[in-house]
Amino acid sequence: MIARIALLAGIAAFAVPASAQMSAQEADAPPPTTRNIPIPSGFEIPRSPMEAEAIGQVVKIRRYDEGPDGLNSVIALAPDVQQQVRAAEAAGLPLGGRTVLVKDNIETRELPTTAGSLALEGNMTRRDAPLIANLRAAGGVVMGKANLSEWANIRDDNSTSGWSAVGGLTRNPHAIDRNTCGSSSGSGAAVAAGFAWAAIGTETNGSITCPASINGVVGFKPSVGLVSRTHVVPISNTQDTPGPMARSVKDAALLLGAIVGEDSADPATLDVPGRVRDYAAGLDDYSLRGVRIGVMRDQIGDREDLEGVFETALADMKRAGAVLVDIEFEPNAEMYGASFAVLMYELREEMGKYLAGLPAFAGEDTPRTLADLIAFNEAHADTELRWFGQDLFKQAEETTDRTAYEEARAKAIRIAGEDTLDKLLADNDVRFLVVPTRGPAWMSDLVNGDSFNGSIGFGSPSAIAGYPHLTVPMGAIEGLPVGLSILGAKWDDHAVLKAGAAYERARSAELADPRFQRWLPQGRAGPAAN
Repeated sequence: MIARIALLAGIAAFAVPASAQMSAQEADAPPPTTRNIPIPSGFEIPRSPMEAEAIGQVVKIRRYDEGPDGLNSVIALAPDVQQQVRAAEAAGLPLGGRTVLVKDNIETRELPTTAGSLALEGNMTRRDAPLIANLRAAGGVVMGKANLSEWANIRDDNSTSGWSAVGGLTRNPHAIDRNTCGSSSGSGAAVAAGFAWAAIGTETNGSITCPASINGVVGFKPSVGLVSRTHVVPISNTQDTPGPMARSVKDAALLLGAIVGEDSADPATLDVPGRVRDYAAGLDDYSLRGVRIGVMRDQIGDREDLEGVFETALADMKRAGAVLVDIEFEPNAEMYGASFAVLMYELREEMGKYLAGLPAFAGEDTPRTLADLIAFNEAHADTELRWFGQDLFKQAEETTDRTAYEEARAKAIRIAGEDTLDKLLADNDVRFLVVPTRGPAWMSDLVNGDSFNGSIGFGSPSAIAGYPHLTVPMGAIEGLPVGLSILGAKWDDHAVLKAGAAYERARSAELADPRFQRWLPQGRAGPAAN
């Protein structure tokens, strides 16, 4: 898949052999240096450890991302990774050439932006989204594009997360027959696999935090407005936001600081109070001592094993000095229906605006409306509609009542924000709320679709109201990662990250390492993946 999309961009493609099970010796091997790393075709002998690290990541992608058991997490690699690293280091920029994979619904100048759909294979805009321009200016390297749930999982309600017609099915590096969740599926899997320093995902409701939790990495959904959405394939102007995914809270904070900023084309970014420039500042020193934290008892779910991991996380926080306050609460269910109505209306509106503004595709028709996408899928049903349909696209196309939309939007935001998160924080005199993010990864099943356990988690209010939501790995169940959600008030992003870093330091649980093979019960060794 990397080769095909790379050719679309007019760049030299990377040939990627079939993945294989990582040996114990490889897993424990030291990081690459300028002397011990194999140099792939198209690269020079590295001049610095940062260049060597980037080349080592490319080598790892070639080995573990393609083939019958490959992760399928990377759709395309940039043609100039080493040159980007060298230039960022020479300029002395803050990120210093750290590599970042970008979810393939965010425009970068060197690669197509497909949202995982064959309808956008020709979408080579040759422009950077403002958040990507910010990333480059900070010394970040666009390593390539990450696979995703096609159209960020808004095409049909019976989809399989992590699948796109362009990239295929993304696999979980902890168990390649398990799901990655979505829609930032490739971003989560690639970071967990060590294919890049970090990745950028996007979220409308759960699309950063769920794949981060299930792949065992840190994911942060910022307050809507911190990060520009211009030149990002949209779903909802109300709820959409890009955000960082990384292996530590500090790395996520560093990446967030690089991509935030005002954008005159995105009004949500213009009125951010108390704007923070360095989200990593203070993370190392923040203490949970005396911090009151609400524990969302009704959203732990019905799994005793998950409850056990969560109780260990709570004990860690308590040992670090946090004051835990048990909360029993069920949100007003009208919030969900109102939010869905908002998504359906805004999908048609925002997608139409995005498509209408695209440069014309070379040598093929350019879709300009949601109706064009529906027609394309019907004309290419054998590839686009084989595993699931497009009922949500069709419903959005018929959702045109603006008055009903405006009423639903006001209701959804009020219930999720003022009546839920604001009230919980105030009435219980707590700074943050904590809850398991999701359960462990389920088996991927293209025929039957996803198998979510809906009893677990409390991320929807933060997504609907546009508040910050951080997930941090808190342990594993039979080798499958699970995350801890830390929720805060609108614009309290920096404090939420500080709390996450403090929990990370206090965490006593052993985290799972990727195995790059099919799932087996703990304690049993399996055959190498090939």
